[in-house]
Amino acid sequence: MNMTDRTVQVSIYQKAKKNNYYCGDSFFYAESENEFICALADGLGSGEFAKESSEIVIDIIRNNIHTTVEQLIMKSNKKLMGKRGVVLGILKINFKEQSYSFSSIGNIGIMTVRKGQKRKRNIPNSGYLAGYHRPFKVVQEKLEANMNFIMFSDGVLDKDLARNYFFYSDVQEITKAFAANDGGTREDDTTLIALKYNGR
Repeated sequence: MNMTDRTVQVSIYQKAKKNNYYCGDSFFYAESENEFICALADGLGSGEFAKESSEIVIDIIRNNIHTTVEQLIMKSNKKLMGKRGVVLGILKINFKEQSYSFSSIGNIGIMTVRKGQKRKRNIPNSGYLAGYHRPFKVVQEKLEANMNFIMFSDGVLDKDLARNYFFYSDVQEITKAFAANDGGTREDDTTLIALKYNGR
């Protein structure tokens, strides 16, 4: 799945856990004149009920895309009361302010790759969202031209993230290389979202 000819280029790989029809991961991305947003939610466990919870969160984000990352997490958490919990990552890029902000809770990872092959994996907030108060932090940093962002669920392993293809400039080539090295069935639902900020 790919999106080109935008300020942010997107390419996505997704695969359900072995023997499962439903993938418990859900994602959403959208670009407007001034900003871009991408979210990845992973319902706890696997199968249909995990998918239900992750889709609840994605619907909240889809309907509130112009609010802050902090507000989106709080709204999502509130909606999950009585449902299976989720782990969640949200990235927002502000074209006008030339900045980006993100937060990840649980085992949703976010990695940045800058010019000169500078790769940085960010440490997520612990826990998960399930309707109860959950402290979390939102990181805001300066945006750079031709920066890549990698968002991923727990099906993406540490050994996968060490591969050199994450330094590729073309995000479609990143997901193609990941798929080629997939190795067959996965022990967890797997989603890899490669994003490239093309600058303005």
